[in-house]
Amino acid sequence: MTTRNRGAAAGADVGATLVKLAVRDARGDTSTDTLPADELDAVAERLRDVSPIVLGLTGGGAPRLVERLSRPAVRVGEFEAWAQGARQLLGRAAPERFLVVSVGTGTSALLVEAGAVARVGGTALGGGTILGLGTALIGERDFDAIAALAQQGDRRCVDLLIRDVYPAGDFLLPGDVNAASFAKLARPESAPAAAADLAHAIMGLVGENIGLICAGLAARANAELIAFGGGTLRANPALTAILGGVCAALGRKPHFLADGQHTGALGALALAQGS
Repeated sequence: MTTRNRGAAAGADVGATLVKLAVRDARGDTSTDTLPADELDAVAERLRDVSPIVLGLTGGGAPRLVERLSRPAVRVGEFEAWAQGARQLLGRAAPERFLVVSVGTGTSALLVEAGAVARVGGTALGGGTILGLGTALIGERDFDAIAALAQQGDRRCVDLLIRDVYPAGDFLLPGDVNAASFAKLARPESAPAAAADLAHAIMGLVGENIGLICAGLAARANAELIAFGGGTLRANPALTAILGGVCAALGRKPHFLADGQHTGALGALALAQGS
């Protein structure tokens, strides 16, 4: 991140787990960074080092960061920040109406239209769920490690599939569709599950349900495109594959925003500069 640039502007999205930063220097170049939300003193020091002329703050933890800053900041609504950031990242691909979904510690879905944004739903499932279940089931507290394990696993060893219930295939759904998450763990004939398979099943539980909920919300809002962002999706191909597959199967167009974990920070930066 560029430092000691007095022509800079910055945006910060202060979440429950991570603080996402976006900095635009005097030349107009933008860089991003991510720090733990429990290290707000370090975040404040980083922002003091950048010394931006304009600073936009959003997210539930923004008031706690303001307390550590001895300078004014523009408070930006979280929904507005995410809508602006998504439009910016989508560029010309942004339709008139679309859903933007923040997959963070939990998940929130926003309907973005011309000049308006509104929360239309969400779920308590998200990165916090992955960390909690990863800790409980495989003893792993590092999110990146859980995501890497999931990419090596096969949740079919853990989840009960349609073909396990209807082996003759006489059912309306394909045999490889998940019938019950983690249900094979309770079967006496099942071998102990490998950590990688459990990690993949965790991603399946989270991804399938977020996908089902968001595809339904998009259909109700008559929105084809669902733009996904948030730190939970970063370097997490297992989750994005499941999430994208569910949305596509239900007739929606999933789009995973490039640098999507910084969507809110980029939006806060842009809106603060515009204020």
